[in-house]
Amino acid sequence: MTQQTPPSSGGKVSRRDFLKLLAAAGTVMTFIPFVDWGKFLPNPAGKVSAKAKVVLPDGSQANVKSFPTNHSEVIIYPKTNDATLNKEAFRTWQFIRLPVELGGNQNAATAFRAYSAVCLHLWCLWKYWPDPGRKRGECPCHGSMYDPLTGKAFAGPASLQSPPSNVLARLDLEVDNDGNIWIKPPNWSPEGNGVVGFGRFLKE
Repeated sequence: MTQQTPPSSGGKVSRRDFLKLLAAAGTVMTFIPFVDWGKFLPNPAGKVSAKAKVVLPDGSQANVKSFPTNHSEVIIYPKTNDATLNKEAFRTWQFIRLPVELGGNQNAATAFRAYSAVCLHLWCLWKYWPDPGRKRGECPCHGSMYDPLTGKAFAGPASLQSPPSNVLARLDLEVDNDGNIWIKPPNWSPEGNGVVGFGRFLKE
């Protein structure tokens, strides 16, 4: 007796398989908010105990007396002696001096922000636009926009994400008596400085 081969479906997925796939995807999406993504993302490991200089691309330390208002520069933190490591997106930060109307004219740490340059949506690198009428962070990939005062997404897909994944990780800054700007040791958690690529809770 010859065994008959079932007819080929031509590579099509059956309705039953599709529903199984849909159920599996739904289960994954249900538990995503409860996963501690900080363990899987390439954030700096270990506790940083010393403050660090805000080093500008030209190698100088940022100073309140010379850094223009409504302006930004890309900085690397934490910086290493390995040029390859320093190119990692997760070490890239947008260092911003706020516009005058947001307090950028103050010669104090409150006039500055340092946010992770990694967009919270799909990890493209966003940049700060100082143009009149914009003065915000914008991601070129899918249009997420960030408030320079708080780091919170206010438009685009990142703004639709649940906390803490709608607020950029941020570094705390301080200014010494000479006007030089320093980065305080961070707390890499959503309740602290945030998790790069995942976000932080915004303290109102």
